[in-house]
Amino acid sequence: MKKIFLSFAFAAMVAGGTMAQQQPKTQVTAPQEQAKAGAAITFEEKEFNFGDITQGDVVEHTFKFTNTGNQPLVIERVDVTCGCTTPAWTKEPVMPGKTGFVTAKFNSAGKLGQQKKSITVHSNAADGAAYVYIVTNIKEKGVAGAKANK
Repeated sequence: MKKIFLSFAFAAMVAGGTMAQQQPKTQVTAPQEQAKAGAAITFEEKEFNFGDITQGDVVEHTFKFTNTGNQPLVIERVDVTCGCTTPAWTKEPVMPGKTGFVTAKFNSAGKLGQQKKSITVHSNAADGAAYVYIVTNIKEKGVAGAKANK
């Protein structure tokens, strides 16, 4: 009986060891390999800070990106968090190794204090949606103007 039990135990260990050795081989998919399997969007910067601005100012920043994949990158749409931000972007496909842009124009009318607005870039990139952010601190017209006159 001991021999039968030991035989089963040994067989289970061998089978388990074989499975453990085979699993990493089937699951080896490095992030770099996945990125190479299609389009990939890589931004030069993920966040831009305008610093202090005056209420009512309209500011704009262009985020530049590179297609680091091996297929053409197509931006399908760009979503913003509110009507105060207007996006513009590269409309034509961006070939591998080439660059494109996403521009965010922010209107600070009716806003005060710290603001952080996200811009969601929907494309055919293998990683899905990408996010960039604009940040600013909005001062009242009278407060900012008083500081400028001193």
